[in-house]
Amino acid sequence: MELIFFKMPNSNAKSHRGHPGGQEAGRRELVSRSLQSAQHCLENQDFGTAYAHYLLVLNLASELKNDVRETFQFTLFKWAEELASLARIQDLFNCYEQALELFPNDEIICNSMGEHLFRMGFRDEAAGYFHKALKLNPDFADAKENFYRVANWLVERWHFIMLNDTNRNLIYQKAIQKVVHSGCRTVLDIGAGTGILSMFAKKAGAPCVYACELSKTMYELACDVVAANNMEGEIKLLHMKSLDIEIPKHIPERVSLVVTETVDAGLFGEGIVESLIHAWEHLLLQPKPKNQDIGTEDYGQVIPAGAIVFGMAVECKEIRRHHRVGVQEVACVHLAETVEFCSPTRASVNSEETIEPYTTEKLSRVPGGYMPLTEPFQAMTVDFNNLEELKSLATRKPCKFSVPVTQGGILDAIVVWFVLQLDDEHSLSTSPSEETCWEQAVYPVQGLPDYSVKPGDTVMMEVCCQDCYLRIQKISVLTSEYGMDIERENTLALGNEAELCSALASLQTTSTQDGMGQECMLESTEIALLNNVPYHECFNAAIGKVLSSLIPTRESLSMDVDGHDREMNFEKSQNKNSSYTTHDPLYVLDVSEGFSILPIIAGKLGPVKAYSSVEKEQHQIALNIISEANHFPKETLEFWLSHLEDESVVLQRPKSDKLWSIIILDVIETSGLIQQEVMEKAAISRCLLHSGGKIFPQYVVMYGMLVESQSLVLESAVQGTEPTLGFNIAPFINQFKVPVCVFLDLATLPCVPLSKPAELLRLDLMNPYLNSSNREVKVQVCKSGQVTAIPFWYHIHLDEDIYLDTSSDSSHWKQAAVVLDKPIQVQLGDELVLNVQHYKSNVSITVKQ
Repeated sequence: MELIFFKMPNSNAKSHRGHPGGQEAGRRELVSRSLQSAQHCLENQDFGTAYAHYLLVLNLASELKNDVRETFQFTLFKWAEELASLARIQDLFNCYEQALELFPNDEIICNSMGEHLFRMGFRDEAAGYFHKALKLNPDFADAKENFYRVANWLVERWHFIMLNDTNRNLIYQKAIQKVVHSGCRTVLDIGAGTGILSMFAKKAGAPCVYACELSKTMYELACDVVAANNMEGEIKLLHMKSLDIEIPKHIPERVSLVVTETVDAGLFGEGIVESLIHAWEHLLLQPKPKNQDIGTEDYGQVIPAGAIVFGMAVECKEIRRHHRVGVQEVACVHLAETVEFCSPTRASVNSEETIEPYTTEKLSRVPGGYMPLTEPFQAMTVDFNNLEELKSLATRKPCKFSVPVTQGGILDAIVVWFVLQLDDEHSLSTSPSEETCWEQAVYPVQGLPDYSVKPGDTVMMEVCCQDCYLRIQKISVLTSEYGMDIERENTLALGNEAELCSALASLQTTSTQDGMGQECMLESTEIALLNNVPYHECFNAAIGKVLSSLIPTRESLSMDVDGHDREMNFEKSQNKNSSYTTHDPLYVLDVSEGFSILPIIAGKLGPVKAYSSVEKEQHQIALNIISEANHFPKETLEFWLSHLEDESVVLQRPKSDKLWSIIILDVIETSGLIQQEVMEKAAISRCLLHSGGKIFPQYVVMYGMLVESQSLVLESAVQGTEPTLGFNIAPFINQFKVPVCVFLDLATLPCVPLSKPAELLRLDLMNPYLNSSNREVKVQVCKSGQVTAIPFWYHIHLDEDIYLDTSSDSSHWKQAAVVLDKPIQVQLGDELVLNVQHYKSNVSITVKQ
């Protein structure tokens, strides 16, 4: 049904006919008829016309707002769902704008508008609506959960860490102060964030300061910060990319100083090269001639002035298990050699899309630590005050490096950091050995036939800047047996044929593809899952127990818990006695997210029809190859989404007259949080199981403990004005603080435990009615200190005897922590009462005073 728009009568226009009393009677009659029509349309699920009638009613009779509010909300939401499904996005937003004109302070409509915006990728705008809904009703759980999730996108957590880094702030302030005092009069801050660098320049005495920020949220935040520090009329803020700034349209003249910190762990990843090329060509005064002792006021310069990039080869088990599949067999399932798994960092080499060629880690906190295999080497230098050098970065040939191995081990990654030279006196290092807010860039090594190295070997690579990224590519190892000096000879010297062949054989390189097999790109968390042997063995045992209880008693098909006899006897039953084929198979559905081999594990355990919910074509191809390698009948494994008319309704019967024996759900995100809508999915799944069928996991227990951790405090909120050198920034950016920190590694988190682990929450997926959304937990303090946070993790119970611990060394899950608003001083022997609330995927933990 098309949306009908009514033109509202102009209340200021003079009436040319009728008596006022008659007009009122006519209005009431029209309102009454429209209400009846709206109700009739709702009964017929004609939401568009019903919405139009309610719109007319509310414009004509505002006194009915409270009476029809809930029905109007329902109608709006239903009509919006229809419009979204029809891709009529502008009509959808028009409806919400009309609704908010009528109900400007309705938190439910604000939150719903935000949800639509977020689904469509408008995160900045969505956050505004979630934030408004929370201001209108601070206890509105839906808005709170939505705002917490979107806040992580909009104001990334590193903003808090960097603003709390007093040393970083002080060095930037000194460098800016020095150049302003030397005569720089006009300053442009590119990628202003909160505006702190602009305020440094203004405080140093720069007469004209401009700042640009692309993010709408950060721009508005910077406006508030600048105003709160009494610099509103003195710093001109622009909501735009620096590449779009024009003179004199946006700023009146070229500036003498550009300040920026648009650098990431890989130096170039936030586009500093592109933005500085544009700045030198269009926004900055000409650079100061070298070796001339003249004033700076008539010349342009950049802070930072340059950078030196360093690299080092390392062994690191944690990096390895997230980027290389290190197992050939998982729970009796053989992983076919013809499938080559790789992480996105390797796929970025040949991808048509621009994929970040590195991941990031704070190496000082990586679980299990790391071991240097080479000395640090200088990989690149860059002068940000040299336009020609900046232009040549993207076009110059890659530099080849040969780095001697100094320590034997396994080559897992090249780790990169840099020294940011703000000027000739002030610098910042992101080295893993420094106490810094920075992480390091990690280039995992993939695709070598052998990763072991020893002293005397040489690690070779190429370094370049391409697509605005620092790239370390063509990583290879030359073994020492052949004594070849690659540093001196950049190509292999032609010796006798046998020596050359041996030398070439010893050269292991990631760029050499054998042309065989199917490459399958997995996210790093999916690779860590595939490497998680206990995870698959637990599922193997638990699935086997359920299947053995459901399969009709047959002498030829015994079920052992360890899986080996199960597999052997299953194959016997197929070959010698096909009796199981005369019965209906048992249906198993795996709706866990991402790449999963659980359907194949299930298929090896009995007469099963296993359905996988993987979506990506290369994942489906890989699973088919693995199932063939394990001698599966072709019909054993199917892809569930191809059977669905509506992919949004994943949970439904396998066939109209059949039910599932096992449904596998994803309950915990790899971030450490509970999955959204997991209990709703469990309730639906429960209705789709036949007698004796199970949901995996059957229940989940959440554990937590009291800790003192200054690190978590600094990562969650800016701590007053001291770290920001007296500038008032904290109250504004802390509006976006989220009480839960995610993707934590408890094993290396700097913290002091103040209690033993305690059970905080239990979620029963098989019996949802047993769950409590609110409970109190008493925790005994075992060490005096300040409670600043409560880290938490889970035991995922597949049944009463088999469970997975998300905090174990092999876990592909990370952990999370609730950070308290204010620290609580405790003494040994004290007892704290925690109030634990669970709503959808949001868990809140407060200390009862």
